[in-house]
Formats: sequence, structure tokens, C-alpha cells
Amino acid sequence: MLILGPTIPLWNPYLCIPKSDLTVIRILYIAFISIALFTSCKSDYQRMLQHEMATGIRHDSLFLGLKLGMTRKDFYTICWDLNKSGQMTQGNNNVSARYFLNEGLKAPAYLDFYPTFNDDTISEMPALFVYKDWAPWNKSLSADSLLIDVHQLVDKWYGPGFIEIKNKEKGNLWVKVDGNRRIRYFTELPNKVRMIITDMTNPPKPIQ
Repeated sequence: MLILGPTIPLWNPYLCIPKSDLTVIRILYIAFISIALFTSCKSDYQRMLQHEMATGIRHDSLFLGLKLGMTRKDFYTICWDLNKSGQMTQGNNNVSARYFLNEGLKAPAYLDFYPTFNDDTISEMPALFVYKDWAPWNKSLSADSLLIDVHQLVDKWYGPGFIEIKNKEKGNLWVKVDGNRRIRYFTELPNKVRMIITDMTNPPKPIQ
């Protein structure tokens, strides 16, 4: 006949901790898990934006000598000088400036742009890249082909470090944040690549 001895309870470390301290430990544990979950839910873009904005560094350069924070008067002065030298003309419907890109791409192209102003200074710069000789039957000059060239061009202008993200409205887009300056670009079929550069310390005001 098997005789069982007295049951010996397993050692429980929490029995050695006062209830008040145990409550604190539980609260800290829950807080740690919550912070870990919140951090893990942030996207690469959100982490990049938060880190760069925290640096307090400003990067205002756009292109062609234009800058974020530039006054409307200075913008028109630079465009007028480029127009006189034959490098720029008016874009579609005379609502944008058009700069001719004859280098850096596999075929001649142009860049249409016009800034958004906040309190008479540039807060955002939307722009469009387009191959000059694009036509519906010329697939080699489509947006997908242009995008490859733009990848290389923006790396040259602004340095590497762009990340690819998914967007419900725009599909795949590429983004980089340097201090206050956020640069995004993406295709607009069938023949365009749109780039938007925003001053995140002075973003465009919503339309009333």
C-alpha cells in the first residue's frame, strides 16, 4: 500500500512581497507592456518623423535655389531670373512654373511646380516630373519608367534614406524626413511622378 506524505506547496515568490509593493509591480508591468505595444505599433515613417522633429534641425532647401520659408517676393524673383535665362517657362494653364530637366534623366523632362504659402512664406512645394516626349503609345516614357529616374534624382538632390510605404489613396510612395523637411513622391498614372515637400513646422493651413 502506497502511503502519501503531506502535500508540500510550491514556493511562490509573491508570498514574500508585501501587498502594497505587489500592486506597484503589477502597475509597472502593465505600463511596460502598454508602452511596448504602443511603440511596436508605430510605423517606420512615424518613428522617422518623431525622431527627426525632435532634433530641432532645419533643412529648408528645395531645388533651383528655392527654400521652405522663402517669401513670395523672393520666389518670384528667382523664377523670373530663370525665365530670362531660358531655363523656365510657364506650366499648364499658366498656374505653375516649368523648369526643363535636360540632365540626370534618361530623356528630356520638365518639372512643374508652384508653392503653397503660409503667411506669405513657402510652407509646401508640390511638383510634377514628366518626360517631355511622353505619349500613350510610348511605354518607355511611362510613369513606371520615370519613377526609376526620379529615385536616382532625388537621392542626388536630397541624399539617400527614403523608405517605401503603402498608402490607400496613392499606392506605393517614398518618403524621407530631414529635421523639419518631409519629402514624398509617388506615381500619378499614366505619365507623372508627383513630389511634395512640406515644412512640418509650418504645414499648409486647411482650406476653410
